[in-house]
Amino acid sequence: MKETKLGERFFDSTRGRIVSLLRSESRTVNELAEELDLTDNAVRAHLLTLERDGLVKQGGIQRGRRKPHFAYELTTEAESLFPKSYDTVLKVLLSVLKERMTPETLGDVLREVGQEVGRKAAAAHMPANTQGSNLLAKVEAAAKVLEALGGAPRLGKEGDKIMIQSGSCPFATAVESHPEMCKVAETLVAQITGGRVREKCDNAAVPPRCSFEVAEKKKR
Repeated sequence: MKETKLGERFFDSTRGRIVSLLRSESRTVNELAEELDLTDNAVRAHLLTLERDGLVKQGGIQRGRRKPHFAYELTTEAESLFPKSYDTVLKVLLSVLKERMTPETLGDVLREVGQEVGRKAAAAHMPANTQGSNLLAKVEAAAKVLEALGGAPRLGKEGDKIMIQSGSCPFATAVESHPEMCKVAETLVAQITGGRVREKCDNAAVPPRCSFEVAEKKKR
């Protein structure tokens, strides 16, 4: 999908309204034009842009009085535009787990989550040729995964260590109340890079800022 920069007022725009209408059901150009009080050509122009951005696609065909009409529907990628309540659920889940588990057990669970997320994210976002490459290439791949999860990572170096730093934490809302969530990201980075990873996040910042130190594993 081509990256689309969307402002907070996207859903107030014509394209945003089209996306909202298509979320409930597929519609033809004529149906959208009638709903939005626009001409067919104006709707087609907006749909063309939304198709280019990977948010809308042609679905089935509806019969018309003169000729059949294409119905448009949202792509899977378009669902990411809509607000989700995952952060709230995650915070409550962590609160319940902290009441029922010792800190050590909770830490083990979060590290296991990080490993699993790392495996799945690596399969989805890492280039196939990353396996067996040098540490820097693997850290770059891990940064791409963090970006795909909602972070804004950048790389730096401190001696023989590579730093991943991000002013936007993918788990920011949960981390504010449950800093243990940083262990998920730490283990995720370790899973992808195969290196020694040390979490050095700034949880006191608003919003929290990620920081991970990655080095080669010592040979035994």
